[in-house]
Amino acid sequence: MSDGYGNDAYGIDGYASDDVADEESAPAQERTFAALPPARGRGFAESWWGRAWVKALEDTALDGEQVKQGRRFAREGRVGAVSVRPGRITAVVQDRDSTAYRSDVLLQQLNEEEWDRFLDMAVDRAGHIAALLDREMPPHLVEDAAAAGVDLLPGIGDLDPECTCETWDHCPHSAALCYQVARLLDQDPFVLLLMRGRGERRLLDELQVRIAVRAAEREPAEPSAAENRRARGVRADETFAARDILPPLPAPPPLPAEPGPAPSLHTETEPEPGLDPAALEVLVTDSAVRAYRMLADALAPGHEQQSVQRELTPEQDAVRLVADARPEPWIVTRLSTGSGRQRAELDAAVRAWGYGGAVALAVLDEEWAPDPGSLARARARLAEAWEDGERPQLRAAGNRWTVAGGGVQLRYGRDGRWWPYRKERGRWNPAGPADDDPAAVLAGALGDGLAQVGDGGCAGDEGSGRRALQQPGQGDLLR
Repeated sequence: MSDGYGNDAYGIDGYASDDVADEESAPAQERTFAALPPARGRGFAESWWGRAWVKALEDTALDGEQVKQGRRFAREGRVGAVSVRPGRITAVVQDRDSTAYRSDVLLQQLNEEEWDRFLDMAVDRAGHIAALLDREMPPHLVEDAAAAGVDLLPGIGDLDPECTCETWDHCPHSAALCYQVARLLDQDPFVLLLMRGRGERRLLDELQVRIAVRAAEREPAEPSAAENRRARGVRADETFAARDILPPLPAPPPLPAEPGPAPSLHTETEPEPGLDPAALEVLVTDSAVRAYRMLADALAPGHEQQSVQRELTPEQDAVRLVADARPEPWIVTRLSTGSGRQRAELDAAVRAWGYGGAVALAVLDEEWAPDPGSLARARARLAEAWEDGERPQLRAAGNRWTVAGGGVQLRYGRDGRWWPYRKERGRWNPAGPADDDPAAVLAGALGDGLAQVGDGGCAGDEGSGRRALQQPGQGDLLR
C-alpha cells in the first residue's frame, strides 16, 4: 500500500479535487492509496475496523444486489487508486466492459463541537491516550465516542454515493470503492478519522495540547494500580455493547503432529549453583508433552462440558512425572524424595497412576469408611456372581476387602468404583483398572493371579481359585 501525501489534486485520471478545508493544509488533509491487488479467496476485512465498516455499508445500503456486484468488482481488483479526504473518498472503478467511472462517496464530517467532545473523551481515558499516541485505534473507542454523542462509524444515510454512471443509491462502482476502503482500514484505522474531518497529524497535535492543558490544571500524580489495570483492559459492558460489530473468533489452532523437542541446555557456560541442566531438560520436555495433551483435549468435541481437573499437589505431581517422563534413575531418586515415598512405595504409586491418575493414587493411599448403602450394594453384586458355597470369603476393613487366605484385595474408591490389588513381596500393589462391579474386579484379579493366591490352584481352572480361597468350616465374613 502506498500512503504518501499528495498535493491538493486527486491524481486520478485527471479528476481535480474539491476545495481543501481552510484550517489544515492539503497534504495533511488528503491521502492517496495505490490500487490494491485482487482479493480472491479472502474476505475484504480482517481487522475489527474493516469489518465494522463493511457491516455499516451492508446494513445501510438500500439495494443489496448493487452492493454484491460492487463486492465482486472490488474482489476482481477493478478499483483504482483511492483518495481520502475529509468528507469524501474517490476512485476510478472499471466496469466489466473496461468502461471507467469516477465514483465518490461522501461522509458527513464531525463539527467542531463533536470533535471537542471526542478529544475530551479520549483525554479522560488513559488507555485511549496511550493507544492514539502510539498510532493505534482501539475498537472500544467507538462505544466511548458514542457515549459522548459522537458517531465514528457511518449510519443510515451517512454514506452518500456519487458516480458518473448516474445510478441512484449505491451503484456497483461506489460499493466497490467502499469495500476497498475496508481493506485500507485494515491497514490504518486513522483513515476513518480523516474521512470524519481530522487527519492523523492534526488529531494527535490537538490531543497533545489537551494533555498538556490537563496536566497544567492539576498536580501530577502517580497513577494508581487500578488505573493501570483499567488502561490495559477493556470493560466487559463495553465489549458486550459492541458484540454486533465484533469480528468472529478465529478458528482454533491445528493440533501439531507431536510435542516440540526440548532445547539442549548443555553449553560451555557453567550453570548457576544448584541448577541441574539435565533435570531441567526433563521438566521442559514434560511441560511440552503436557501442553500437547491439553491442546488435544481442548480441541476434542465436548471439551467445554468436561469438569475442570483439580490441581495436583507437589507429591502427586512427582508421581505423575515419573509415570509420564520415565526419567533417569538418579532423577527418579530425587523425585522419590519429593513425593515423600520410598522407592518401592514410589513404584506402587507409579503403577496406580498408570491405572487411573490422581483418583487411583488416592485409592492407594487412603483408608476410609464407605457408607452402609454402598457396602450393601457391593455384597449383593458379589452374591449374584457366585453360586452358594463358591463365593470367596472376604475380610472387610473400611474401604478394603481382602480375600481370606489369599493375596487379592478389593479397594473401594471415593469415585464409587472398585480397584483390584494384589500382594507382591509383602506389599499391596495395584493390579488393574477400576470397575463399577466389584464381582467383575474380583473375578479378574483371581483369574490373573491364581499362581500367587490359594494353595495349589492353577491358572486356567475356572473354579480352582474360588475353591482354594474357601476356608473349611468358615462362612463368608461379609454376610
